[in-house]
Amino acid sequence: MLYSLYIENYILIERLKIDFDEGFSVITGETGAGKSIILGALGLILGQRADSKVIRDGAAKCVVEGSFSIAAYDLHAFFESNELEYEDVTLIRREIYASGKSRSFINDSPVGLQQLKELGEKLIDIHSQHQNLLLQHSAFQLNVVDTVAQTASLLSQYQQSFTAYQEKRKQLADLRHLAQKKQADRDYLHFQWKQLDEANLQENEQELLEQELEMLQHAEEIKGYLHRTYDIIEGQDTSVLSPLQEAIVAMRHASQVYPAVGELQQRIETVAIELKDIAGELNKQQLSVEVEPERTEQVKLRLDEIYMLEQKHRLSSLPLLIVLRDQLAEQLQRIDAFDDDIALLEKETTSFLKEVEAFGERLTIARKKSFPLIAKHVETQLRQLGMKHVVFQLDRQQQSEWTLMGRDEIQFLFSSNAQVKPQPVAQIASGGEISRVMLSIKSLIAHTKSLPTIIFDEIDMGISGEVANAMSIIMKQLGEVMQVISITHLPQIAARGTQHYRVFKSTQRGVSETTIQRLSDEERISEISAMLSGATVTQAAIDNAKQLLAGG
Repeated sequence: MLYSLYIENYILIERLKIDFDEGFSVITGETGAGKSIILGALGLILGQRADSKVIRDGAAKCVVEGSFSIAAYDLHAFFESNELEYEDVTLIRREIYASGKSRSFINDSPVGLQQLKELGEKLIDIHSQHQNLLLQHSAFQLNVVDTVAQTASLLSQYQQSFTAYQEKRKQLADLRHLAQKKQADRDYLHFQWKQLDEANLQENEQELLEQELEMLQHAEEIKGYLHRTYDIIEGQDTSVLSPLQEAIVAMRHASQVYPAVGELQQRIETVAIELKDIAGELNKQQLSVEVEPERTEQVKLRLDEIYMLEQKHRLSSLPLLIVLRDQLAEQLQRIDAFDDDIALLEKETTSFLKEVEAFGERLTIARKKSFPLIAKHVETQLRQLGMKHVVFQLDRQQQSEWTLMGRDEIQFLFSSNAQVKPQPVAQIASGGEISRVMLSIKSLIAHTKSLPTIIFDEIDMGISGEVANAMSIIMKQLGEVMQVISITHLPQIAARGTQHYRVFKSTQRGVSETTIQRLSDEERISEISAMLSGATVTQAAIDNAKQLLAGG
């Protein structure tokens, strides 16, 4: 509940503090006195946007602070998730600066506007003519049904299953899309892989072929060089081995009489042996080198094939082609495995869908069970509010797809005349009728769960007499289970309040100022008398005011 509201330098308010009590409070005042200003200031700590224009002339900033008792609202999770200190009595403060800057605090910890709004929605429900537009939205009507049917736990289970189902559906759709895209690429990938696979590429093949081609293209030159070298070493005319043999014989004779050259003799003999061996190897090599045009052409064709593949795939070497071939093979294998993966995901998705359907059916049954209770309560309240022949029904249609809230589309059907077929309430009910329907719904919900403070902002426009009296009784009853604050022009409602506040405008030092005061019993008589008779208060109005207060 709202304990107190402090306002400083907001529009026409210089400094104002209002303390509120439990139960049913009323706020009255002449048109233009500033009731909307107080609501506007309250809206700041509920997360509404504002600019520096709301700052009172001459002030550097405005401050609005509210003190709330939150023990009954089970808000520990909000404070934990936002890393805020929890207090049973929580302070919310908003500061607006002339520069346009704004700061917000919850229990003196800085917070963002979204956090302020999220908490504010859990603490204050400002019910105005504008809020009646909620009745046009099926989501609001469904929420009313869920509140009365107390489906919170079941709905949470359903939503967990639905979220998991949606995630699997997305995974399945993504995989199918990827499989379809990859399948379209499969023929091309297979063509590339097959070309590389059939090429039967081998490591180091390119290097070896390039060396072989170099040899084949210079076979005649190589053969000539080898033959000429052989002739020099061991040829008939130019052999270097013949004079070397003569040198060996000479050195043998020399060493017999001069042993000191024996080592030189051995070295010459070693050279001769090595040259003889080289000559033999040269002969073999020159005989092995053949001019082979066919082999040359084969090597050229093979290298051209390798070069073509490297150019096609923009790769610089044969090993990279081999890596690409293996990668393509792996991609093809993954594409071929999509069918198995899709089948598995389809099975998992179907399993989650069955779980969603099971929880969804239980949710529908629980909701439909609440229809008679809702219809009976609203009809009873509306008859008390002067709609003697009202018909209120709930219609449930099944949506084509499962949603986060199930598959139920709820509509409130309404007719103020038993002879007229009920139609969607937002289409057929007048503004005054919708106000009464909303009041009846709020009354029902208040007896079902702990609601935040409700502020009724002049929802009594356009009603009077017995209807006004009945509305005041309903508000009074609501005040027995929650804090209710009603801004009203009706004396019947004002008289029912446990506490009565009057908003008025005064002039201080030539400056208009809005203020509010809590009325005593005598002051209440005067205020309600003025509401009954206008500017000139009659004795009859005073007597009537006393009767209304006595009845309240």
